[in-house]
Amino acid sequence: MKQTLSELMRMNRICRMVFATCLGSFLLVIFYFQIMRRNPFMADECCRKGSRNALQELYTPTQLELSGAAVFHQARRDQVVDSCRVNSASSRKRRVLTPGDLKHLVVDEDHELIYCYVPKVACTNWKRVMMVLTGRGKYSDPMEIPSNEAHVPSNLKTLNQYSIAEINHRLKNYLKFLFVREPFERLVSAYRNKFTLKYNSSFHKRFGTRIVRRYRKNATQEALLNGADVKFKEFTEYLVDPATRRDGPLNEHWQTVYQLCHPCHIHYDMVGKYETLEEDANYLLQIVGVGDSLRFPSYAKSTRTTDAMAAQFFSNISTQQQVQLYQLYKLDFLMFNYSIPSYLRQD
Repeated sequence: MKQTLSELMRMNRICRMVFATCLGSFLLVIFYFQIMRRNPFMADECCRKGSRNALQELYTPTQLELSGAAVFHQARRDQVVDSCRVNSASSRKRRVLTPGDLKHLVVDEDHELIYCYVPKVACTNWKRVMMVLTGRGKYSDPMEIPSNEAHVPSNLKTLNQYSIAEINHRLKNYLKFLFVREPFERLVSAYRNKFTLKYNSSFHKRFGTRIVRRYRKNATQEALLNGADVKFKEFTEYLVDPATRRDGPLNEHWQTVYQLCHPCHIHYDMVGKYETLEEDANYLLQIVGVGDSLRFPSYAKSTRTTDAMAAQFFSNISTQQQVQLYQLYKLDFLMFNYSIPSYLRQD
């Protein structure tokens, strides 16, 4: 009888210990998921090789000096999200992205980065930097890479080259960034580069001849043949003409950032600006962990298209064209917090 009682007491203690262990494990699981809801990047962090990736460092910086910048860049992200929500009718017409929509997203596997390049927003230098990051020691100085080599498609891998599952994984886990610019400065910069410089004969032939044929009365045979002297007024007529949209998407050099990078469908973790280019770029390189060995190249400010220059070009087109151009680039103005230019006539 005593032995049976002793056995029952021992079994009772074992049951209590098992129950306490299970309860403790259950509470730990609940506690873990509570933390995960607040900081989703901790899941990846615990499973990595003892280091944080760029995405984690951006959202939860370990370096105190980066905390202020983190708050600043959160405001830029919020601006994009709010603009997409407010303008949902026009900004979310296409809900499913195709591989063709992802051809501007450059992937860096080693540093888990995705960069959406926007022409006329320092994209040549950014491609050079991405070649350094992905080259595994082949390149060390971005400016040693010729500009034409930076634009060779095979030198960088883009997101559309992956399977659907691989695309989704990278969009979820990699740090995604883009750089933007005041829309009309970017537009004037594209016009100056593609239509006023003699070496861009391919653009003159491809677009210039079409523009001259459509919008210039009494055009000379030389102009019709070469398309080398397109006026800004003719270029803007081409942009706002509904027939241009029926021909297909705009060329990437004057296409909207909204259409190139799809910020209402892809959540960009960092939005850099051309106006603060070097500061934003080097902040990102710090986040990535290469800031001590790699700096973003300086650019030639003397040749840069400025607000005053854009105002001068816009003074030569009609009020109607100005309003139509603003409507074309309106989402870019709103999403990236650019105010309506003071020179724009809207009456």
